Amino acid sequence: MGPIKRCAVVGGGIIGIAVARELANKLDGAQVTIFEKEVRLAAHQTGHNSGVVHAGLYYEPGGLKARLCRRGVELLQEFCAAKNLPYEACGKLVIAQTAEEQHRLEAIFARAKANGVPGARMLNGDQIREVEPNAVGLSALHSPETAIVDYAAITRALADDVRASGGTIRLGQEVTALEQQSEGVVVRTKDGSGHFDLVVACAGLQSDRLAEATGEPATPKIVPFFGQYFLLGDEARHQVKGLIYPVPDPRHPFLGVHLTKRIDGEMMLGPNAFISFGRESYAWNAVNVRDIMNYALFPGFWNFARKNVPSAVRELQTVVSKKKFIREAMRFVPSLEGATVLPGTRGVRAQAMNGDGSLVDDFVIARRRDAVLVRNAPSPGATSSMAIAEYIVEQALAD
Repeated sequence: MGPIKRCAVVGGGIIGIAVARELANKLDGAQVTIFEKEVRLAAHQTGHNSGVVHAGLYYEPGGLKARLCRRGVELLQEFCAAKNLPYEACGKLVIAQTAEEQHRLEAIFARAKANGVPGARMLNGDQIREVEPNAVGLSALHSPETAIVDYAAITRALADDVRASGGTIRLGQEVTALEQQSEGVVVRTKDGSGHFDLVVACAGLQSDRLAEATGEPATPKIVPFFGQYFLLGDEARHQVKGLIYPVPDPRHPFLGVHLTKRIDGEMMLGPNAFISFGRESYAWNAVNVRDIMNYALFPGFWNFARKNVPSAVRELQTVVSKKKFIREAMRFVPSLEGATVLPGTRGVRAQAMNGDGSLVDDFVIARRRDAVLVRNAPSPGATSSMAIAEYIVEQALAD
């Protein structure tokens, strides 16, 4: 690769905007252009997530997730302080309700220590109440520095930095293909094309389609799963101070209902996880036939479905029954019985799936000559966004 003078970033979520900012900072005098197909930034996963800044409890030590999550927390903290954006370290409890869950929780605690999670400690049943007076369980892992933020606000502040350094943000510009030339890449949109020395694609829910249009393999394929949140009524929201999570169950691909404080003071229950009728369907009646056919014709999806019938049954119960949803939360906070619950936001998760139906766990960042494709950036993607940006730009410049 010759000198990088013109860079393009595809995708105006938090990872794309963080990458653009990092390119503008590291490449003196380079022109940075962001292409976003919506008319606003943070329109999809960034603007529909829970706002949690993950501390790095669960991730395989040494993996990309573990490394970039811890670095990402540092960078987010510094950025929020510099821009006067809210950052609240409200803390998190992962609560075990059975002896088997206690055993799994000990393994998570070992990972947390290996990943250098600050302040992580194990609590017995009585100590749980010192952190969360209304919570119950046999034991818990406490992560006091797990925090909450507003990721859409952070994305807008990152974008202000991009513009301040001379970058251009082109909204309403859907990228249809990236074409590698002998030197550089042509970015095609419905309105025309442009030539760039380096292109980074952070297309989230559409990442596999853009990769395929660029000549990359079709898998991992994005299969969309929606997550519904509910909000606790005013009378109940103060019964929980921070975040309360279940112990992950290896038999289920998704975590199950948990309690999450939001930066505006609301208390969320959720999310559940069920197959979505569209990659960008935020209402139950929003159906995208192309998206449904995309996974219905994918053998990997049916392999996944066959292996996860009990999980599908569990999640469907919380989809069709608000009572079941609340009962799940009451396992940890029994005093929520009878609480008012209002519908909250609904998000869609870009779940990357292999051809055999296995879920892709770690971040996947593929390099194709002068293009970098972010193929998988699930949770803690938002937490790690500024560290992912550092990593991508370092790798690109090293070449």
